[in-house]
Amino acid sequence: MHSTKKQQSKHYLSALFKFIIPSLIGIFLFMIPLPKDGSITIPIAILSTGLQELLGHHTPIILVVVTGISALGSLITYLFKPKLIMGSNLLNSLFNTTWVWLSLRVLAFVFISIITMQVSGFSFPPFMLPLVEVITSSDTGSLVLADLLPVLFSIFLFAGLFLPLLLDFGLLEFIGSLLVKVMRPVFGLPGRSAIDCIASWLGDGTIGVLLTSKQYEEGFYTKREAAVIGTTFSLVSITFSLVVINTVKLGHLFVPFYLTVTVASLVAAIIMPKLPPLSLKKDILYDGSIPEASTVETTHIIAHGFKNAIQKAEKQTFKQSIVIDGFKNVLDMWFGVIPVVMAVGTLALILATYTPIFQILGIPFTPLLNVLGVPEAAAAAQTLVAGFADMLLPSILASSIESDMTRFIVASVSVTQLIYLSEVGALLLGSKIPVKFWELFIIFIERTLITLPIISLIAHLIF
Repeated sequence: MHSTKKQQSKHYLSALFKFIIPSLIGIFLFMIPLPKDGSITIPIAILSTGLQELLGHHTPIILVVVTGISALGSLITYLFKPKLIMGSNLLNSLFNTTWVWLSLRVLAFVFISIITMQVSGFSFPPFMLPLVEVITSSDTGSLVLADLLPVLFSIFLFAGLFLPLLLDFGLLEFIGSLLVKVMRPVFGLPGRSAIDCIASWLGDGTIGVLLTSKQYEEGFYTKREAAVIGTTFSLVSITFSLVVINTVKLGHLFVPFYLTVTVASLVAAIIMPKLPPLSLKKDILYDGSIPEASTVETTHIIAHGFKNAIQKAEKQTFKQSIVIDGFKNVLDMWFGVIPVVMAVGTLALILATYTPIFQILGIPFTPLLNVLGVPEAAAAAQTLVAGFADMLLPSILASSIESDMTRFIVASVSVTQLIYLSEVGALLLGSKIPVKFWELFIIFIERTLITLPIISLIAHLIF
């Protein structure tokens, strides 16, 4: 009897360490803010920056190869359904896609190839020059290729490999048990979703999307929950928020700026799930099944959380989670998400740069801005919809506005809008999270209409 108890105790301690050690490493990598070069960042971002510096000017060629493999593999699979690909779980998940995603993958390869050829001095036929200029402009395709894709490529490598430390060893089960009393009544979401929000806030919105998509595929979120979390909790990081406020030359107001953004985002997170299209999403799992009703322990929350965490951790192996699943995560994001970001981001920036579509779409906001007492309302109105293409576009467009208050409002709204086609929007479309393009646009407009009055009210108190 004594021997059996000793074995059980040893087994419990082993499982406990299996939960605690990987989870602490995951928290450190994804959530612990560290000072670097005068700003605040997280270890994953530091690793990502180091890889970018190491790869240097080789990155575009690597991205040509990645998008080329993605496009060619998807085209061959779509046309010929070869047994080698169809019979492999990994290859099938990477290359077996619909014609829409196939088109975007091919388009991304074409865009990156044209930009790379132009940089290398390739002479295009005269009839192609106008199109080449539009694609390779520093405001369109070159912006996505030079500024965004190298960051995503390196973040995807480290996030893909190390995300299992957050996902697979019990941390989400533990956090979920602690926060279910807050997340369920306030947001209608599982407690574990809080970790997505924290990872986004301290790390990057893309990490929040990746976390959410992975959890949805593994059956922890319903369609509604995944859509709500992906479009509501993939917050802009503190680091990038600094970039935004400095772009509008108001860096000295960062603290009131970020507090304003936080308040507005929390209000939007409470309201958005109750509005269509998010409210119309079904509470069914990724495989189409109905989730089992969960019973929540309310008396011994911490003990219940530990129990759930340890049960999860003891089922995992480092080889399966980090090496096999992590490697698959990386390939899935490289071949599936990067092409979508390149294609959708470039197309959105072309529309923003070469057409008046965002100026026209912004016209209805002028009367609202006038009612809210925002100076230079007409100039501010066109910036509001431009955020749908890229998060920095509103701040770039607003840099010519004279009013400090208006620039503050534009910068704050641009951060709370969340759905940017050059980044989070494209990632959502490229992921398994069940949202369509038109739904993202409606969600973007709803977030703008919810957060704009709140931000304007706070701005009047500050200025």
